[in-house]
Amino acid sequence: MNIRHYLTMIAVALTVQANADNYQDMEPLTLEVPEMKAELVDVSETSPSLDLTAPSTSHKMDFDFFKTKTNPGVKPYKFMDDMTFVGIPLFLAGWALKSDKAMFRVNAKAEQGGKKNTQLLTDFKTGIDDYTQFFGPAMVVGLKLGGYEGRSDWPRLLASAGMSYAIMAVLVNGIKYTAKEMRPDGSTANSWPSGHTATAFVGATLLHKEYGLTRSPWWSVAGYGVATATGVMRVLNNRHWISDVMSGAGIGIMSTELGYALCDLMFKQKGLLRNDLILDEVNPSFFSISMGVGLGGKDLEFEGEGSDDEKRSIHFRAATVVDAEGAYFFNKYIGVGGRLRVRAQSAKDFGDFTDYAYMEDWYAWDGLRPTYQSHFPQDYPAGNPDYENALIYFEKIGYDGSSESSLDANAPVTELYSTIKSDHITEFTGSVGLYFNLPLSSHFSLGAKALIGRSITQELDIDGHAEGNIKDISYTMGLDNRPGKKIDGYPSLYVDNLAYPNNTGEKWTDDWEYLTIGAKSSTSYGTGISLTYKYKSNFSWRLFCDYDYTRKEYTATYDPFHFAEPSLTSGAYLLMDTMGQYDDDMGLSPREYRTKKNMNYWTIGLSFLVNL
Repeated sequence: MNIRHYLTMIAVALTVQANADNYQDMEPLTLEVPEMKAELVDVSETSPSLDLTAPSTSHKMDFDFFKTKTNPGVKPYKFMDDMTFVGIPLFLAGWALKSDKAMFRVNAKAEQGGKKNTQLLTDFKTGIDDYTQFFGPAMVVGLKLGGYEGRSDWPRLLASAGMSYAIMAVLVNGIKYTAKEMRPDGSTANSWPSGHTATAFVGATLLHKEYGLTRSPWWSVAGYGVATATGVMRVLNNRHWISDVMSGAGIGIMSTELGYALCDLMFKQKGLLRNDLILDEVNPSFFSISMGVGLGGKDLEFEGEGSDDEKRSIHFRAATVVDAEGAYFFNKYIGVGGRLRVRAQSAKDFGDFTDYAYMEDWYAWDGLRPTYQSHFPQDYPAGNPDYENALIYFEKIGYDGSSESSLDANAPVTELYSTIKSDHITEFTGSVGLYFNLPLSSHFSLGAKALIGRSITQELDIDGHAEGNIKDISYTMGLDNRPGKKIDGYPSLYVDNLAYPNNTGEKWTDDWEYLTIGAKSSTSYGTGISLTYKYKSNFSWRLFCDYDYTRKEYTATYDPFHFAEPSLTSGAYLLMDTMGQYDDDMGLSPREYRTKKNMNYWTIGLSFLVNL
């Protein structure tokens, strides 16, 4: 019995030992429990439902201007690691266009009071560009203060920005006061390059580097878009030539890239908070904004409807071209897309259309003697076409240039001037079509496109203003039937003893459209080639050359003598108008000129691309 109990106890002990060995084999499974807990912690940090405070996504105000901090795992930049050198071709393009300038006479109120203004004056004025030049730094500082981390901490950001603006200021002012280029409005000789544009592109590149590269590419689009608009407004404001804007943009980009390169050398890894965004997509779909210079289509010649021999012309400078463009690619080689293009081409001179704009004071006379203010033959050197025109005109009205009288308040015309409302013809073109891409390497590719679209034209517009005293006239009219005096076989009509009696006692004033030049909408065809440099996974720069063709029907409405009708009695005006038409087919009525022309436009420029 004892032996039986003893054997039973041994069997139970062996069974327990065997079970214990089995449990020991299972112990590694129980050690995985802490790892499961760690995974649960990770889930809770990324799930708003498990962590209502969401510390990882909150943005605290950041006022640590002097405190250096560096986030772990951020890749340091090497010296010139981020340089693209795209500012160099922009600057050189502006330098190459410096010769495409011209000054020409045009009437304006500024001439009154004894100040001669022989420069281009327009009524287009906006002060927006004085503020948009600071859009980039304002956005960077605002985002940074709001705790939205970008590329750098405060010390590194302030150093990079300060270095960039300092380099830009030295380059811009050094060139400005060495080149001494006169502004289009004739105000000062410090036009090239544009300081506003350079400032705007420094700010845009700051926003691009701090938040476009690290957070969202659309910050870059916003920055460069506003900077481009700033440059265009400087041209429209008549403060800069397009060459000034192109060079200013190039200096702005170059200065910022160089400023960041120097700070990368000094700070190394310190003060970096975020890595650049990485886009794995190899599809070349894109959205871009562009600035370029338009060549071609620089002269228009009109024929009058009343005379086969009557022709008038107008000449233009190189155009300012701004684009917004995008395309979706089905693969690496072909896609579809569209382009919105604004092409503003300003007048280099108004040609024959300003013949009478120069004579604003020549119409202000009392009796047969014109009153003097500024435009007499002696104002022009011998050999100048304006001198010859002045002599011819004064010979017709009987002025011998022997005396200078002051402006008479009783004259039929006491004030007359023209104001340029728009000195440029602007075309808005929307196009769609096919886009092609040929990869050359991981960074470079060639592109082409075939587009069709519609072009709408905004008019060039000069307005006139005149005022004075309504007068009647007395005269003797006769027919000259002598040989050699006949016109087309008919006796010539002449007026003699033309005189102005006293005022009728009434005043008159007149505002009208002196000259308008526009065109009908037309179909546009476009193509082009490009070279794209992909310097980041989601950013590229592109040099392009586009060709666009359209057939335009232009109309010029020219009305230099509109003020004659309200300044004279009805009978006097009828006589003057009839005499004008009978004598030289001109008359006092408005004339309309038309021309059809094949417009061949070439555009060379630079695009900033966001790869989608």
